[in-house]
Amino acid sequence: MASQPEMRSSGLRVLEEALGMGLTAARDTAEAVAAEGAYYLEQVAITEASEDDYEYEEITDDNFSIPEGDEDLAKAIQMVHEQAIDTQILEQKTVLPSRHAVPEVIEDFLCNFLIKMGMTRTLDCFQSEWYELIQKGVTELRVVGTVPDVYTQIMFLEAENKNLKKDLKHYKQATDKAREDLLKTQKERDFHRMHHKRIVQEKNKLINDLKGLKLHYASYEPTIRVLHEKHHSLLKQKMLTTLERDRAIGKVFGLKETLRSVELGRNFRVPEIKAAYNCESENTPEGPTQKSLREAREQNKCKTKMEESVKDSEFPMDIQPNPNLNLCKENLPPAKFDYKLNNVFRIHELPVSCIIMHPCKDSLVTCGEDRFWKVVSLPDGNVLLTGIGHTDWLSACCFHPSGNKLATASGDTTVKLWDLSKGNCILTLEGHNHAVWSCTWHSCGNFVASSSLDTTSKIWDVNSEKCRSTLYGHTDSVNSIEFFPFSNTLLTGSADKSLSIWDARTNKCEQSLYGHMHSINDATFSPRGHMIASCDACGVIKLWDFRKLLPIVSIDVGPSPANEVKFDSTGI
Repeated sequence: MASQPEMRSSGLRVLEEALGMGLTAARDTAEAVAAEGAYYLEQVAITEASEDDYEYEEITDDNFSIPEGDEDLAKAIQMVHEQAIDTQILEQKTVLPSRHAVPEVIEDFLCNFLIKMGMTRTLDCFQSEWYELIQKGVTELRVVGTVPDVYTQIMFLEAENKNLKKDLKHYKQATDKAREDLLKTQKERDFHRMHHKRIVQEKNKLINDLKGLKLHYASYEPTIRVLHEKHHSLLKQKMLTTLERDRAIGKVFGLKETLRSVELGRNFRVPEIKAAYNCESENTPEGPTQKSLREAREQNKCKTKMEESVKDSEFPMDIQPNPNLNLCKENLPPAKFDYKLNNVFRIHELPVSCIIMHPCKDSLVTCGEDRFWKVVSLPDGNVLLTGIGHTDWLSACCFHPSGNKLATASGDTTVKLWDLSKGNCILTLEGHNHAVWSCTWHSCGNFVASSSLDTTSKIWDVNSEKCRSTLYGHTDSVNSIEFFPFSNTLLTGSADKSLSIWDARTNKCEQSLYGHMHSINDATFSPRGHMIASCDACGVIKLWDFRKLLPIVSIDVGPSPANEVKFDSTGI
C-alpha cells in the first residue's frame, strides 16, 4: 500500500516536469506565435464601429438609381425577401451541437505539441524515456495522465480561429468580386441607357423627317394636278395640230395631183409644137428658176415611177427543203471538245456584244458598244471593213443568206442594212420605241425580223422598205428572235420567261413554251430544226423538242447569266 502512493507521486512529478518543460518551450516560442494567439485565452469585447468614425466615398445617386419604366415588381419583392432572410441569419447566434469531449492523453498531447513546434530531438528523448518507463512497468500513469480541459479548449479555439480567418478571406474575395460585378453592371447600364437615348433621338428625327416628307408630298399634289391639266390641254392641241397637218397634207396632195394632171396635159400637146418651140428657143439661155422647176418635175416623175413599180414582197409558199435534214450521224465528223485558245483580237474599245461567222468566207463580224461593227479576217485578225452609222451601242447582227448584206440592231431603236461590198448603209428601218435587241433574215432574203425592249417584234419588207407587221403578245422585253430554217415560222424569247412561236404570214402566236424561272436572253433552232435551245439570266439552258413542244433536258451552268446559246454545225 505504501508503494502505490509513491508511484502516484512519482507519476505526478513526471507530469509536472513534462508540463513545465512544455510550458518553458511554449514561452520560448511565444514571441513567434504571439500574432496567432493560439496558446492563451483573453476576454475581448468586440464593439461595432461607429458610422461617424468612417469616411464613406460619396457616390452620386444617378449611378445607382433605376430609371422609370425599368422596375420589375417581382424581382424587387424577391430581393427584399432575401435581404430579410440574410438579416435574420446574421442576428441569430450560431449554436454548435453538443458533443462528448474526450480528454486527450498526456503522452499524445505532448507528442502532438512537440511535432507542431518542430522539436524533433526533444520528441525523440521524450519517447525513448517514456517507453522505457512503460517497459519497466510504470503503467499507472496511463490511468491518471489526462490533459486538463483548458488545453483542449485552447486547441479547439485555435482551430476555430483558423477556420474563421479562412472564411473571412473567402468573404473578402467574394466581396471584391461582387464589387467588380457591380461596377461592370453599372457600366453596362450606363451604356444601354446612352444607347436608348440615342435610339430615341433617331426615332424622333425619323418622325420629324416623315412629317416633313408628308408635307412635301402634299405640296406636290396640286403641282401634279396642274401638270395633268397641262398634259391634257397639250394632247388636245396635238390632236388639233395633227388634224390640221392631215388637212394640209391632203391639200398638198390635191395640188400635186392637179399639177401632175396639168403636166400630163401639157406633155400631150407638146408634140404638135415641140419642133417649132425647140427651134425658136434653141439658142435661148435657160434661167435658174426654169432649171429648178425642170429638175423638180423630173424628180417627181422618177419617184412616181418607182412607187408604182415597187410592190410589197410576198412570203414564199414553195420553200426549198432544209439541206441539213439529210445529215446523218454516220457522215458527220466526230465531235470536238479539246478546244484551245489560238489568238486574241483586240478590235473594239468597248465590250463586244455580238460575233457571227460569215456563211461562205473565213471571216467574222463583231458588234460592240462603241457603235461600230467590223469585219475581221481569219486567222490573222485583220480588220477588213468598219461600219459607222449607228448613234448608240450595237446589240446584234445577222448575215443575208447570200452573205453580201448585213443587218444590225442597235440601242438607237433602229435596224440598219449594209452592203458589205461597199461598206455603206443602204436602208434604215425605224419604228421601234425602245432599243432593238435582236434581228434575223428570212431564208428568201426579202424580210428582216427584229425584237425590241418595247415588248414587240416587227417584220420588215426590204423591197418596199416598210414594216409589214408588228407582233404583240409578250408582256416584257423581247430579247431574241429567229426564223425557222427555210420556213415562215418565227421564234421569240422574252423577259416574261416564255418562248413564242409565230406564223409570219398571219402574225399569230401559234404556241408558247413555259419552263424558265428567269428572263430568257436567247433562243435558237438546231440546224435540222428538230430542237430548240434557250438560256436565261441565271445560267439555265433548256432543250425543247420542236415537234412535241416539250422540254427535253435542263442544264444549269450558273449562277452567272447565259447571254447566248448556239448549236454547232452538226446540230447534235
